[in-house]
Amino acid sequence: MKLLKINRLEEINARYNSNRLEKTAFFQSVEKVERTRSFQEEKFSFGSERAKSLVWASLNWRLAVQKQTAARAGVANRLVSPFDHRIVSAKRVGISSYYNVSENEILGGGRFGQVHKCEEKATGLKLAAKIIKAKGPKQKDEVKNEINVMNQLNHVNLIQLYDAFESKNDIVLVMEYVEGGELFDRIIDENCNLTEMDTILFIKQICEGIQYMHQMYILHLDLKPENILCVNRAANQIKIIDFGLARRYKPREKLRVNFGTPEFLAPEVVNYEFVSFPTDMWSVGVIAYMLLSGLSPFLGDDDNETLNNILSCSWDFEDEEFRGVSDQAKDFISKLLIKEKCWRISATAALKHPWLSDHKLHCRLQVPKFKYPCAL
Repeated sequence: MKLLKINRLEEINARYNSNRLEKTAFFQSVEKVERTRSFQEEKFSFGSERAKSLVWASLNWRLAVQKQTAARAGVANRLVSPFDHRIVSAKRVGISSYYNVSENEILGGGRFGQVHKCEEKATGLKLAAKIIKAKGPKQKDEVKNEINVMNQLNHVNLIQLYDAFESKNDIVLVMEYVEGGELFDRIIDENCNLTEMDTILFIKQICEGIQYMHQMYILHLDLKPENILCVNRAANQIKIIDFGLARRYKPREKLRVNFGTPEFLAPEVVNYEFVSFPTDMWSVGVIAYMLLSGLSPFLGDDDNETLNNILSCSWDFEDEEFRGVSDQAKDFISKLLIKEKCWRISATAALKHPWLSDHKLHCRLQVPKFKYPCAL
């Protein structure tokens, strides 16, 4: 047990040192801007005062944007998983042998059961225990599929699996713990004023996580704000969770599914047609729409009306909430909420879309918060 504790602490320390390197790289980039500013000041020391003032304004603006963007995205203190990626199989022993599970600290819940805060006895590492009710062989196979999927996913924006335990009536997944709450909470919180730039940072990370999953030929199939967690309440870093409905995509095997949350379902799911990578991208479009406006594009008075709205693909930007939203954001959503899945853009194409990639646009979206215009 002592040796296990030493090994785990060394693993955590290695992760900490890696984070320090990322932090150092960020501050080096800031120092580069500072050096450029000093050089430009010296270069224009014999020029006009107006030229000198313009250079100062431009460089101050660049530094301010760089620092704020980094702070919003959590780059300066980027939090990766506190442990290296693991290949996990369910142990047939009690979880209490290795972990203290806090019955009173419930982090979340759903159709599967509940998620509790827990702590590894050997190291004191804080984790989350997802307790899934699984009595029959079919239910257990479904949970083991989730374990198998998570074993293949190693990305900063995807929640990581640490351990698993199987008993007669349930399976417990021990996962990375994050404390920022669901992205859904930020949408419905009246005191949390999400800006378009905040939405860009969220959607970009979602697309990066989904791009990685699709490169691994895995479909999530249940993307929604409730399945996206914020790492903490200060930064905009997110992690995608809940791979219980995820499926491996095999192009030669036509996959149909009949599950999901109604207002986020793609038309091909509603029609019980073949699903593929664009099915996840439809959900990304719905999430982007919700983050920008606080409105759900297809939600009806009941599930039947919601599903009919999806099949008719009836949505628009006419609500007042879209009055100040950029044309690029609207174009991005318009390229995802398309009934025919073959016309939707991929995660890779989404990351190249101007709304997510145009730094000048990002600067303009932050103009009200700075004195100088964007000169990047």
